[in-house]
Amino acid sequence: MANPQTAMVIAVLFNLKPAAEDQTVQEEEEPPDSYTEWDDLETILAVQNALRSEGEVVLIEANEDCFDRLRRIRPDIVFNIAEGRRGLSRESHVPSMLEFLGIPYTGSSPLTLSLCLDKARCKEFLLYHGIATPKFVLVDDESSLDQATQLPFPLMVKPVMEGSSKGITNDCLVWNIDDCRSQATKLLRLYRQPVLIEEFLPGSEFTVGLIGNYPNVEVLPIVEIRFDGLPPGANPIYSYEAKWVWDRAEAPVGILDCPAKIPLDLARQIADTAVLAFRALGCRDWCRIDMRLDAKGQPHVLEVNPLPGVLPDPNQHSCLPQAARAAGMTYDQLIQAVFHAALNRYGIARTQPGALQKDDSPWKDGVSA
Repeated sequence: MANPQTAMVIAVLFNLKPAAEDQTVQEEEEPPDSYTEWDDLETILAVQNALRSEGEVVLIEANEDCFDRLRRIRPDIVFNIAEGRRGLSRESHVPSMLEFLGIPYTGSSPLTLSLCLDKARCKEFLLYHGIATPKFVLVDDESSLDQATQLPFPLMVKPVMEGSSKGITNDCLVWNIDDCRSQATKLLRLYRQPVLIEEFLPGSEFTVGLIGNYPNVEVLPIVEIRFDGLPPGANPIYSYEAKWVWDRAEAPVGILDCPAKIPLDLARQIADTAVLAFRALGCRDWCRIDMRLDAKGQPHVLEVNPLPGVLPDPNQHSCLPQAARAAGMTYDQLIQAVFHAALNRYGIARTQPGALQKDDSPWKDGVSA
């Protein structure tokens, strides 16, 4: 660890999104959205720049050489935004290495990251804790697709262990058993993992950003996902097309509304549900939780994202940074707040002046009337 006379050494661990021409090489072997979760260079450099006031920042790509680099450099703490490359527990690989080496890091534990990436296991955990989530069945192969008839149409069909809307295209909302079988069969083949078939809730959709550690968890202003600006015929879901194709930085659709213009009591209910899920799943330092209202207006948790995206460009409509901006935070302050939450959790004293003291947090309430 750094001593009081030296700057803290902070490593940022990441997966760099390959150039478009490099992605096409793998197109026949992998889904076309394989690298969607990974970060571009702009995001990685923005995180590095936000942490410069905290110490010496080293960039380490989370590839097969990163273990040796970590063992050699021995940073005081890691700011982790690495999504992982292979396997159904890929988000847990970097934190597992860091725990093996005894290096502190930002974010949730390997267990929490693996649990939340598995949408079905996450939903089972939520239900155990009395937190509402849409009804679902898990399909392992084509022979078990008839399980979908247990649920009322329309239904959502999605890969069980993907993030950033990977595999959730506009046609994942299905209205009959034939379309359900067709979509599920395609996803089983393409993603080579079980498929989650889930009750579709007709109400509004929201996402909630949280920073801190229970019981000191701050809820950022709630983001509503607006579907009225999508192209004609688009389904009212936050699909891959809605997130990455139709709503682009150079031609923004304006799909996010933050703070959400909803009644205060509903905002409180959504925020309380988010904190309950954050605590039940053991999330740490930061998280983003997606919810949707049922026909009675009750919030249900769709997914828990303990490794949220942090695109710095406001026109890219990254949900957590947008919520932070609505709270009066700059991008740098958002990254620093997450970093400070981890320092506080480990009891690590900063060796340089920080950019944002916890008690000086610019957001006080994550809800808006």
